[in-house]
Amino acid sequence: MERRRVMEHLKTYPAFPGWYADVSWPGEAHIYKMEKILFHGKSEFQELLVFEVLLVGGGDGGILREISRHSSVEHIDICEIDKMVIHVYKKFFPDIAVGYEDPRMHVHIRDGVAFINSVPEGAYDVIILDAFPAMGHSADVLADKCFLESIAKALRPRGVLLWHTNSEVADTIANCKIFKGSVNYAWATVPAYVSGAIGFMLCSTEGPPVNFKHPINKLNPEKNGVAKGPPKFYNSEIHATAFFCGQGWLIQQDIHK
Repeated sequence: MERRRVMEHLKTYPAFPGWYADVSWPGEAHIYKMEKILFHGKSEFQELLVFEVLLVGGGDGGILREISRHSSVEHIDICEIDKMVIHVYKKFFPDIAVGYEDPRMHVHIRDGVAFINSVPEGAYDVIILDAFPAMGHSADVLADKCFLESIAKALRPRGVLLWHTNSEVADTIANCKIFKGSVNYAWATVPAYVSGAIGFMLCSTEGPPVNFKHPINKLNPEKNGVAKGPPKFYNSEIHATAFFCGQGWLIQQDIHK
């Protein structure tokens, strides 16, 4: 289980010694028993705590691992503000951090907003944005309409944004209209997160419609990049069903009215 948290949300709960309180939303927390603390450190950006089973932090390399399965990808940039979390994942979770071993991968230790604003227009085919409310101010900045406009400029025609978000769906959809192409909402079951589900916005820039429900380049189970085997959960059927929920269907229709 992995979670990213800003420092003010990371703390043990004094009423329950030996337990960790993950404050995800105002008035709500998830409580985890800490069997053994393996690492506890602070950087200028956040506090990172690793104990048996649970890791709290970011920059894990898991997305890189999954991207490495796609041989059609020629170049991968990852922008992570905090190098401490990269080192911790490599030490304690090498099966996740294995994504950093992909030779196509280039790490940029810097602020994500500044990085996006510095890249040439039309630089990328795909941008993956990981931002949700529990990240505090950082999530607000990454979800800002001006920043999304910068992402749209950094994408090529029919370029795609995959945005992992737990923000208010209606507000998120309204902001995504700036991409001027196809927009879809999908969701997946992720037990480690609040309510056990995570939402995704998929947006494309102006051009012919993009059918997000049916990938053009399906995964080859015999080619897994730097990953040590095929995905344990994801497949083409799971991908398609992520879009087929009643709410998601209605959201898609509203977008295209």
